Amino acid sequence: MPGFASRPDPASPDRSCPPSESRAAEHADRDRPVVLRWSRHPSCVGLARLELRKALAGWGLAALEESATLVLSELLTNAGRHARVSPGRQIETRYVPALPSGLRIEVHDASPVRPEPRAPDPDACGGRGLLLVAALADSWGIGDRDGPGKVVWAHLSLPPREGDGPL
Repeated sequence: MPGFASRPDPASPDRSCPPSESRAAEHADRDRPVVLRWSRHPSCVGLARLELRKALAGWGLAALEESATLVLSELLTNAGRHARVSPGRQIETRYVPALPSGLRIEVHDASPVRPEPRAPDPDACGGRGLLLVAALADSWGIGDRDGPGKVVWAHLSLPPREGDGPL
């Protein structure tokens, strides 16, 4: 429509992001992490979610898709928005299967600035990302990495199946 800016399709490749091929599906071995690198461009978040969905399906963890893609979106958006990654540097995501029932999502960047959860302004549109991560993940944290920067990670587990548990 005239006068309205169209939003890019998050599943379509953007020149700012690596091409979205079947990399995650190809590498979603039962015990092998999927490691991908992204620019800070916002369109990379949708492509990263697509790759995570492929990996989850390959690992038999599709039941984690909603929570995992939201957690990934928040962590990757925070890194792109706040990490101030220098030109030529990329943000790295790692999807690490913790089989049979879990997943660790890691977002690595070269910035030493660590995110801090804070009480959001009730009228603000943003500022709730880490609160969402804390609510959806079993655990999450921030760690050092080899070289400059940090890794922000979250661990998610499948809910217990009905009938599982003590007899």
